[in-house]
Amino acid sequence: MAVLPPFPGTTGRRDWRTAFDAIRKLLANGDDTTQVFRIMRALNVGNAPMNYARLIATGQGGRIAYDRVELAQRFSDPAFVAGFAPGTVGAAYRHFLETTGYSADGLVAVSRVEPSVDDLAHPYAWFGRRVRDTHDIWHVLTGYQADESMGEASLVAFSYAQVGGLGWALIGTAAALKSIRVTGSMLFAKAVWEGYRNGRKARWISGEDYLTLLNEPLDAARARLGIVTPVAYLRAQRELGPALASYLSTQKTGAGAVPERIAA
Repeated sequence: MAVLPPFPGTTGRRDWRTAFDAIRKLLANGDDTTQVFRIMRALNVGNAPMNYARLIATGQGGRIAYDRVELAQRFSDPAFVAGFAPGTVGAAYRHFLETTGYSADGLVAVSRVEPSVDDLAHPYAWFGRRVRDTHDIWHVLTGYQADESMGEASLVAFSYAQVGGLGWALIGTAAALKSIRVTGSMLFAKAVWEGYRNGRKARWISGEDYLTLLNEPLDAARARLGIVTPVAYLRAQRELGPALASYLSTQKTGAGAVPERIAA
């Protein structure tokens, strides 16, 4: 696979000071999604060129890159989301949006709280947006609950295995280590480790044509992509209960509560 040049104007150095400041704030309040993007930008240096090179080396990756579809725009279109047949990945994504209250444009808004290169007219920036905009599709595919600390941390670990980037690794590891003290058990940490292992076993999802994938039956898509049932995660959910599974969230349940997101 070809090695592509770095993002123009970048130093290639990781900003550990910013990353540790952000992880401290994130662990204090798992609902502060802005910190996730600070960590990613500080540590995922060189990640976009590596993954973009991997994409265009695949059979359909050249066409996907050439088309350069902005997925957040599609996912924010109610008519587009409403059009998927029952049982498909798209229908499951629609149900996800309806039950969580999340939205594609909401995630975009959070990512723009601090200035970054994410919105530049550049192939690497486009690929970064593609990873951001499909985060909730990955929740649907993997079965990891989005409004829950453990589900987000497990998907973070899965994402690290899939696309690399030390930012993902830092968030997943820190959440898992803190969970041992908070919950008094290894169940949360084992679920996160399982997420990483499952991500390693699965096909590279970032190489998928998402507009085709959304129309595929959900169970068939999971089987084709090698996404297995997260056994340790489901056990931890049962045994820890909702409060400990979401130990990072400061939000209270009830009317007007904002759903938790420790990752994006």
